[in-house]
Amino acid sequence: MNTTAPAGSVSIYAEASPNPESMKFVLNTQLLSDGVSVDYPDPAAAANSPLAQELFKFDYVSRVFLAQNFVTVTKSSDLTWTHLIPELRTFLKSYVESGGPIFLVDPVAGQRAAQQEAAGAAGSAEDQATAQKIIDLLDNYVRPAVEQDGGNITFKSYNDGIVTVNLQGSCSGCPSATVTLKSGIENLLKRMVPEVKEVVAEGITASF
Repeated sequence: MNTTAPAGSVSIYAEASPNPESMKFVLNTQLLSDGVSVDYPDPAAAANSPLAQELFKFDYVSRVFLAQNFVTVTKSSDLTWTHLIPELRTFLKSYVESGGPIFLVDPVAGQRAAQQEAAGAAGSAEDQATAQKIIDLLDNYVRPAVEQDGGNITFKSYNDGIVTVNLQGSCSGCPSATVTLKSGIENLLKRMVPEVKEVVAEGITASF
């Protein structure tokens, strides 16, 4: 994929997410390959994305999530989205229309390698096969649904029946994330992969 946004007229609209602190900005152009997303939880993590670096210059932006055709911005301010949306939409439209760089290095290969490494770290050949099944289910069934809400849930590890996932974008810190994780994703994985006993997410402190 091109690491620079295509020049031309760009339309953008804002779409609320289940997380009241996150807003999804949907574009009529492609930023990333389908099925790939990148989460930047802080400015230090955004070294590979000039677009994310520019967004972090807004003092109320605390997290940036980039996907195929949208950007999810999470705020840390008490300011309402009514005041912030016009400013962010204007910035994104101008940046993308001018052909501003999205990434310095295409993140696709790195993400695929990271998933393969995570599956390979599961231990025995049987556990590695189970981990790959889980990754495929998350990619094919969970990711498309969660992206509708401006976020993503990715595989981190599988050990002794316990699946650990990472919450990204609007899913991180979302009040409904625990419910989604336990009643939705955990039930799906238990049904499709009998070896799965529990699904936990990093960054959630509430007890299940």
